[in-house]
Amino acid sequence: MMDALDGIMAVMEAAFDPKYGEAWNRRQVGDALVTPNTRFVLLDVAGGSPDDAADAAGFTLSRQTLDEEELLLIAVAPWARRRGVGHALMRQFLAISDGNGVTRQFLEMRAGNPAEALYLAHGFAPVGRRPNYYRSGNLGPFDAITYSRTSS
Repeated sequence: MMDALDGIMAVMEAAFDPKYGEAWNRRQVGDALVTPNTRFVLLDVAGGSPDDAADAAGFTLSRQTLDEEELLLIAVAPWARRRGVGHALMRQFLAISDGNGVTRQFLEMRAGNPAEALYLAHGFAPVGRRPNYYRSGNLGPFDAITYSRTSS
């Protein structure tokens, strides 16, 4: 069994473009994983548990507070994109969340992030905007868009 942190970091390092500065470092992820009510989903390209970090295709990291859950991170390795991994991750995240009594999920993304289509497809809708929230070198600033989904 591989260390989940290794798999998450393998995907993180491949998936997040450094020019946006959105990736978390190993310590941030490690600290989150030991925080109460924080959970992750880590999948290989077939939708199962990866055998080693090289097989990790995508992950989610989320935190539940009472009956709400925030999707902190979701990522799919570039080599695994357009193969259903993002949808599989969202389905598992939502099933686990709903199964734990969550009635509302939230996430936040950088304006212009192509993952928006994935979020909309899984019932999330924009509920707020933070102007100039993300700052990243010469590219920003970018607005942050908050999305919410009510469990059915």
